[in-house]
Amino acid sequence: MKQSIKKIFTNLSRFLLITGLFFAFIFVVLIECHVSFEKNDILKEKKQLISSIIHLGKTDMDLTLIQFNGKVKKLLYKDDRLHTLYQHDITGNYILKNKEEYISDLDKLNKMEKTFASQASLYYESNKNEAFLKSKMKKSAYALYRHIDNIMLKDIDYTKAKLLLFEKIVAVLSVLVLIFVFWYRTRLNKIYKDILYLYAIETNKQDYKIFSEEVDAISLKMKKKATQTNDEAPTNMTDPLTEINNVDGMVYSYNEKKNMKKNNSISVSVIEIDNFSKTNRPFPKEFTQAVLKKIAFTLTLNQQFTDVVARTGYNQFTIILSRASREELFRDTDMIRQAISEIRFVTPQREEVTITVSGGFIMKTNKMSLKDAIQRSEENMRYAQKMGGNKIARTAEDDN
Repeated sequence: MKQSIKKIFTNLSRFLLITGLFFAFIFVVLIECHVSFEKNDILKEKKQLISSIIHLGKTDMDLTLIQFNGKVKKLLYKDDRLHTLYQHDITGNYILKNKEEYISDLDKLNKMEKTFASQASLYYESNKNEAFLKSKMKKSAYALYRHIDNIMLKDIDYTKAKLLLFEKIVAVLSVLVLIFVFWYRTRLNKIYKDILYLYAIETNKQDYKIFSEEVDAISLKMKKKATQTNDEAPTNMTDPLTEINNVDGMVYSYNEKKNMKKNNSISVSVIEIDNFSKTNRPFPKEFTQAVLKKIAFTLTLNQQFTDVVARTGYNQFTIILSRASREELFRDTDMIRQAISEIRFVTPQREEVTITVSGGFIMKTNKMSLKDAIQRSEENMRYAQKMGGNKIARTAEDDN
């Protein structure tokens, strides 16, 4: 059963979205780890502040009181930061649900810090009962140490629980991502081989099994495409090699479609394969014929209903386009040139070859005959070849 490219790419788009969400989850994990580290750093800093307050000394009381007030403010200010950090703890808030316990511990911490600050203030501002006041200050400090250590231990336990949870989620998602990466890599490789099959010129690929529905449909269209849409049209107006119009077929098709183009601008472009003439055959006949067929098919892929494409020489094609504006006409003509240059051909010797074309672009007026338009287009084409090829040349008149 052939696979739909559209369905594969739709699912691939979803997979890339899920992969993006997976990496977003990893980013959240990293943020939460950073939050946990910062909380512990703050708690360690609090312990250092408490220790420094205890050991301020009373030699220079003015300096001591300044330092004391600054350290106490810093000690209490850090509580606000701990509250803020918890807002970024998504796992703690919504999965482990330890918010009440954590906030309760912080509130208790704040009260104990204020008690410690009060005890320390009494000690440093009083000259009486210094030993007793210092003992009470230290007792309050040690109680603070124990509470901070308790908070840190709880945070370590919660962090461990989060990491274990993250570890399982990341492991499962990583396995799934790897499976789908190889799954889609296989499918994309098969789609790429289908595309190569469409461009293939070797005759030994007749037994190739097409993987995708769309390529299968294009392949059938390539085999069965009939460029003559009018059943009553003469049968000798098709080029036998490329199965597109020959010169007579071009004239016939142009006259048939002329009335459909009244409101549009018309351009005539003659393109010729660079360094690839009947007298100059750098490749075997089978290869050159495959190249001509592929270029003809590329022309038909870019052909609209009112357009006419034809093989009008050994390595020469004529394109008659009908569009709403001259800008569209030149853009679509140059798009055809570019599409041909992007085809990668492989010779029987397995060498990759790039084929380019040069072209001449002419805006056809109502007074200008098709023959004159083709002649002027050929002149522009020769100029493009002199300029190095692989370009569409047009006169200043057609550029305005």
